[in-house]
Amino acid sequence: MSRKAAVALIAMGTPVPEHDAAIQYVLGEKIAALLAIPFLGWQRPGDRQDCYWVPDETVTSEQSRVDLGIADAEDFFGGAVPHAFMATKAISHPLIDKPARAPEGWCAAFHQRVASAVLQGYTVFDLQDAQRAATLLLRDGPVRVKAVRGKAGRGQSLITDEAQLAACLAGQDAAEVAQWGLVIEEHLQEVATYSVGQVTVAGITASYFGTQRLTEDDDHQEVYGGSALTVVRGDYQALQLLPLDAAARQAISQAQRYEQAALACFGLIASRRNYDIAQGLGADGRPRSGVLEQSWRLGGASAAELFAVQALLGDPQLHSLRASTYESFGDDAPDGAHLLQRCQVKPHGTLSRYVKVETDARAQ
Repeated sequence: MSRKAAVALIAMGTPVPEHDAAIQYVLGEKIAALLAIPFLGWQRPGDRQDCYWVPDETVTSEQSRVDLGIADAEDFFGGAVPHAFMATKAISHPLIDKPARAPEGWCAAFHQRVASAVLQGYTVFDLQDAQRAATLLLRDGPVRVKAVRGKAGRGQSLITDEAQLAACLAGQDAAEVAQWGLVIEEHLQEVATYSVGQVTVAGITASYFGTQRLTEDDDHQEVYGGSALTVVRGDYQALQLLPLDAAARQAISQAQRYEQAALACFGLIASRRNYDIAQGLGADGRPRSGVLEQSWRLGGASAAELFAVQALLGDPQLHSLRASTYESFGDDAPDGAHLLQRCQVKPHGTLSRYVKVETDARAQ
């Protein structure tokens, strides 16, 4: 089912933590099974070009894409863009007026296209710009300062006044900010986070929407706890045919607008697309909704995505289903879920990851 000889994982940059590498190995095996070709585990860049690649991060240079033999979305599971910042939440907001620093390849047209699909905020690549941007946003209410490379809800600070802002910025690494950026964004209350996405693998395109759950690590910090997805066979239009409430339709429409802008402005190539959309109340009490960030790589929902594709492959008459991932620090196992991984994540505790697929009438 693939024009490639085998499936291989590849590290695109700094090695990921051991627990993330382990779950990526499990998902790489699943992709190989879906494609009905061998799985080679981790390979190094340049080892071979005949692989269906599963990168641990978005491919972020034209040279890397060519070196890996990636011509289109059928050659890998993930996404490819020309510049590293395009693969991060940095793209979700515009630069402040007259910025001290901007990365090569920054595209103002992207933000013009997505203005109605994101929250109020700025991306900065300089700490003085961060001060200016946060001061502007604080006039309307609390803000969140987000490390661009933070994952699973980590690396964020809630800022309500100038003193907190000064302390937060004093703790930032200026070199990290200059290279990767810093996001400063309006804070929402009563937040629900939607996941909207699409995968294409093994001849199947599946699109989905759902909600994320939070869990607490052993330090009592709230982090990503999994996703509960409604998955359909087909594209986003097939998803919109489902009986959805207004909030879900808005989230899907905003994700589509964000993705279309990335395709047009960045030349995105992707077989795996995932978008986090936050909906809640602004400081003025009015509803807000916007894409927080994108993921064009293996992510927290990928187990649900791949097990859903397996179900769709196994039953050509199946149109929709429910697929969920669970991440927890503790011993609670969801009923009917399949354990993917249990490991120590220092210093946060013992992490368990599960996946569950429901294809009965209630799920459809």
